[in-house]
Amino acid sequence: MPTIERINGYQNELVAIRHDLHAHPEIGFEEHRTSDIVAKLLEGWGIKVHRGLGGTGVVGELTGKHNGNKRVGLRADMDALPILEQTGLPYASKIPGKMHACGHDGHTTMLLGAARYLAETRDFAGTAVFVFQPAEEGLGGARAMLKDGLFEKFPCDEIYGMHNAPNRMPGRVSVFPGAAMAGADFFDITVKGRGSHGARPQESRDPIIVITAITQALQTIVSRNVHPQQAGVVSVTQIHAGAAYNVIPAEATISGTVRAFSDSVRAQVKKRMTEIANGIAAAFEVEVKVDIRDVFTVLENHPEQTDAYAEAAREIAGADNVSTKPEPVMGSEDFADMLRAIPGAYCWVGHAGDKPVHNPEYTFDDAMIPLGASVMARIVEKRLKATGV
Repeated sequence: MPTIERINGYQNELVAIRHDLHAHPEIGFEEHRTSDIVAKLLEGWGIKVHRGLGGTGVVGELTGKHNGNKRVGLRADMDALPILEQTGLPYASKIPGKMHACGHDGHTTMLLGAARYLAETRDFAGTAVFVFQPAEEGLGGARAMLKDGLFEKFPCDEIYGMHNAPNRMPGRVSVFPGAAMAGADFFDITVKGRGSHGARPQESRDPIIVITAITQALQTIVSRNVHPQQAGVVSVTQIHAGAAYNVIPAEATISGTVRAFSDSVRAQVKKRMTEIANGIAAAFEVEVKVDIRDVFTVLENHPEQTDAYAEAAREIAGADNVSTKPEPVMGSEDFADMLRAIPGAYCWVGHAGDKPVHNPEYTFDDAMIPLGASVMARIVEKRLKATGV
């Protein structure tokens, strides 16, 4: 069965929505305009709307025309990134330094397409819950919605999410059980030494020497501590120290990220980071502060919901265009926190484009909008299938 014909009929309208969202990107917890648009559209389709969950989140509820008590959630993220767009598109970002460089404008649009179709047909038994989440890009939007009682106020028996994938075959849907995306920690390590004139280093406790030694030593953690059959990444992505050519500064800081597919590996890496930093600091007679923060949970798909999602995708995209081969992604996604709360699954949909996400030249492929919307709509129809009618 191809993409849902009724949704295909919305394509021009959905593309217009996506281009408008793209031209007006909003970063995490600032998605006021986006939330207004989402809420207005949902209300116009007869969907009950709730605002303010997790700050700028929007939740829609729609009851099917058949009797049923089960509730299925669909989730999309809405936030943009602090990136200066370089696509040259006619609908490029109008906000300097902000860009939908991860396709969340497309995710929001696809969920809107699914919501409109389900509102018009209502051929299901139970309730569909549409979750439009703020602040996915490392700011804790999912956790904010959960803290505000997302699943207490809007119970779901299961929930499904989706991400575009310019690095995968166009039109191909990928979903598999188990660990699918890495958990992530962000870290800052600050060394406090003693500053001096650059011509008199003997009077200093040079924090730059110490922080570079720590940086090099961190790269041994995965290769010499983590089991070779388990994945882990430690990346130092920032170094901050000094402000003059002739001054040895008193302080230096490095920042970065830790990624792994298991909480035990993350704990092991964090322990070794702290031990290494403290040991090197002691050797150089300086002070060190290590701050490691849990930002993303390991995203783990549940087996039953993964199988159901794959079957729904086969009906829409065709069996040859659905992959259930495990291909874990070292990137992270805070939908993982929702999957820790209730069962569900997360998939990727491939599309045309040679620029990766988080790139200033990244472009979302509008051709995938009906496909993503159709898969989301179909999983609701399948999981809330009416019986005896």
